[in-house]
Amino acid sequence: MSYPEDEQCAELADQADSAEDLPAAGEFEADRLADPEESGDDQEIERSLRPRSLLTFRGQPLLKEQLSIFIEAAKSRGDALDHVLLAGPPGLGKTTLANIIAVEMEVEIHTTSGPALEKKADMAAILTNLGDGDVLFIDEIHRLNRAIEEILYPAMEDFEIDIIIGQGPSARSIRLDLPHFTLIGATTRSGLITTPLRDRFVFSHRLDYYSTEELGAIVHRAARILEVGIDEGAAAEIALRARGTPRIANRLLKRVRDYAQVRHEGEISAEVAREALRLFEVDDEGLDRVDREILTLILEKFDGGPVGLSTLAVAIGEEPDTIEDVYEPYLLQRGFLKRTPRGRVLTRLGYEHCGVKPPTDAGQLF
Repeated sequence: MSYPEDEQCAELADQADSAEDLPAAGEFEADRLADPEESGDDQEIERSLRPRSLLTFRGQPLLKEQLSIFIEAAKSRGDALDHVLLAGPPGLGKTTLANIIAVEMEVEIHTTSGPALEKKADMAAILTNLGDGDVLFIDEIHRLNRAIEEILYPAMEDFEIDIIIGQGPSARSIRLDLPHFTLIGATTRSGLITTPLRDRFVFSHRLDYYSTEELGAIVHRAARILEVGIDEGAAAEIALRARGTPRIANRLLKRVRDYAQVRHEGEISAEVAREALRLFEVDDEGLDRVDREILTLILEKFDGGPVGLSTLAVAIGEEPDTIEDVYEPYLLQRGFLKRTPRGRVLTRLGYEHCGVKPPTDAGQLF
């Protein structure tokens, strides 16, 4: 006589021996990470603009040197690379670096994201589908479900996972061995990662914003791939407005390319770049329409501040999290805005950017 739980155990054992019935990692990447608003052509272009090796990756010199040492040491030992945590604002190259690590280690990469993993079965399916030395890349890892984290702990440390079979008094736990793999986590909010998970990453690094020179080199490389002519002045104009972020630099380049193609026979000069960026409402400091609207709102409706985040969100018609995570960081970085205990206030630079003479107490703490 056979019992249901015995049948489940046999089925799970078969799954552990063969990955044919498990969701392929590519399915998670294609179905759960693709931007629905981005066309297939745009996604292909975006992938082509990403460097494929540490030698062609611009910027982050310290991180590149550290990774090259870790990768060379792991390959010489024949081991999987230690688990890596990459933190930093969006668009700085965390996903690109994860793919580069897989290429340098000559292994496969399996990609998913924290919000996409809703059930333990999802995580178990991906882990049992990994090959020896493979890279598992989890984007936005700080948004992992706590139950999923519990599966990752033994997987990261002992390369094993525990699976509960059955329910109630007849439930039992079985342990499955996993191949040695490398987990690469990417996060824009490292403070939200739980301490037990963070401690299991052997190497962690926070990516820095890029210099104008580094962004200029990135723009030139992207222009060659896109087969568009661009001079030094135009590349510098785009780099100055890219907010220290390669993703924004590539996005601006594609928009300027479209403008040059329609109105200037495809060649991008400094003047053409300035014309295009004015049309797309990107000013000399890299601020877009919403950034300027935030500064103008604080100036005109709240007398330069202080104004609370929730009040500012209602006044501008955006969610507080969007203002705090998307718009404020660059305004703070550029020194146009200051956070105080009573709310946001304009600094002297913020007043000057709005074309208004700052008061004597502009930007003082309240």
